[in-house]
Amino acid sequence: MKRKISICEHVWVPRHEVLSEEEAEELLRRYNVSREQLPKIKISDPVIKEIGAREGDIVRIVRKSRTAGRSVYYRVVVR
Repeated sequence: MKRKISICEHVWVPRHEVLSEEEAEELLRRYNVSREQLPKIKISDPVIKEIGAREGDIVRIVRKSRTAGRSVYYRVVVR
């Protein structure tokens, strides 16, 4: 029997995490933006499906960066 491998464990997939509602509100307040102004990520994205994010959730994506060490991006989940 084959073991199902999580796409999130792949070396080329950056860490994705759904923000709590409190974290999301703080992010929007800190940057003075609305959810509609954030970059989008489709609900059909394989990682979004795997982490169980829902439409309207804000996802933090943490990527490794050779220059900055790490870079953080935020996306709102859309249909």
